[in-house]
Amino acid sequence: MRIDRHSLSGQLVVSISLVLSALWILGVALAIHIMRGEFDEVFDSALQETTERLAPLVVDDFFHRETRSGPYQIADQSGGNTDGYLTYQVRDPSGRVLVHSHNVNSVGYAAPLQPGFWSGDGKRIFTLATVSNSLFIQVADSLDHRREATLESALALSMPILLLLPLGMLATWGIVVRATRPIGALSDAISERDGANLDPIAIKGLPTEIATIPHSVNTLLDRLKLAFQAERDLAANAAHELRTPLAGALAQTELLADQLDRKTDKARAHRVLDVLRRLSLTLEKLLQLSRADAGIGVSETPVDLSALVDLIVREFRRANATTAVDIVWHGDVQPISRMIDPDAFAIAFKNLLENAMRYGRPDRPITVTLCAAGWIAVRNYTAGALDPDINVYRQRFKRGSVTAPGSGLGLPIVDKLMKQMNGTMELRAVPTEDSQMVFECQLSFLPNNGP
Repeated sequence: MRIDRHSLSGQLVVSISLVLSALWILGVALAIHIMRGEFDEVFDSALQETTERLAPLVVDDFFHRETRSGPYQIADQSGGNTDGYLTYQVRDPSGRVLVHSHNVNSVGYAAPLQPGFWSGDGKRIFTLATVSNSLFIQVADSLDHRREATLESALALSMPILLLLPLGMLATWGIVVRATRPIGALSDAISERDGANLDPIAIKGLPTEIATIPHSVNTLLDRLKLAFQAERDLAANAAHELRTPLAGALAQTELLADQLDRKTDKARAHRVLDVLRRLSLTLEKLLQLSRADAGIGVSETPVDLSALVDLIVREFRRANATTAVDIVWHGDVQPISRMIDPDAFAIAFKNLLENAMRYGRPDRPITVTLCAAGWIAVRNYTAGALDPDINVYRQRFKRGSVTAPGSGLGLPIVDKLMKQMNGTMELRAVPTEDSQMVFECQLSFLPNNGP
């Protein structure tokens, strides 16, 4: 089953940052909307006040001027130092422009000659009627000026986001990471627990929301430890109890087979012997498996693995005189010193030799290769076809396609013992130049296991 992995702290930081950004943007948008309304009121008030103050001055100036057919243009008295956002025109009831400011032409505004505000043509115009509605003064303000003021205010409000939002995200990340650090420590502690590590979890300073989890997990680990121990004890005790009667049954069956005269009876007795021998082999593997489950593997005293290999191979040759075993060195001959349990290594290496003898070709020798770098490989020519997935033989009761008796527990025992010895087991199928197939099992021991 696929597990979707994602960081809780990362998800919280992103979520909080997005919420803060959205709220900030919404707040700025509302502020700009309100500010724009307030700006319009201020500008309109200023426009109206300017028109009302300008009216008596313009009217008085107009009546003191000589009558002329064309409009008067008021000269620029500022020397071009003002922005000229405000313009004005004095018009008669017919709409003809009588007087206008220096920064507007003599073409009349599009605004009607009605007192009040009018917007259009990019201007906001206030019209004031004077002299019994015979003169109309219109003062115009550029709408671009208002939009520019609003935009500058919006930028002034938005600029802090560029600085404060990253700082807020960084602060949020620090707070969230610090708050979720106990959760990460608890997760790491739980992930380290497996069949080989059932130690209680001891983490202090957990938040109230998860403080009860370690207690519940420890209770479960205790129950698992008891269940595993009961399972190992059952397998070991059953194997021990069955060894003696099984050995007696083997001995009696061998005597019975020797005493039988009829070939059919003798064949049946030998078939019973084969079954009893296979059962004896299975019991032996179960005992080894129970020892592997018990956690043997590491030792406080360094052991020379090359010397152990030489001793085990000599014993194996004596017990199996028809099987040839060759020992070769990869590189210089040097001691391979590692701090592992010699019994655990002996069980693992002997299983490899037995596996190579049982499933290998009898006319080809078993090759044991040693390397001072810390690995030992056992190679044998296969007598049958290998599974395309070579690592399937790590599973219990998975055997090669041969008729030789076996329990299917040899390589799983080796794999488990290598984990106990902080090493690795690698399986390979190596084709040879003569179209043969070689099965190789390599045991590698890390240098830090040494003295």
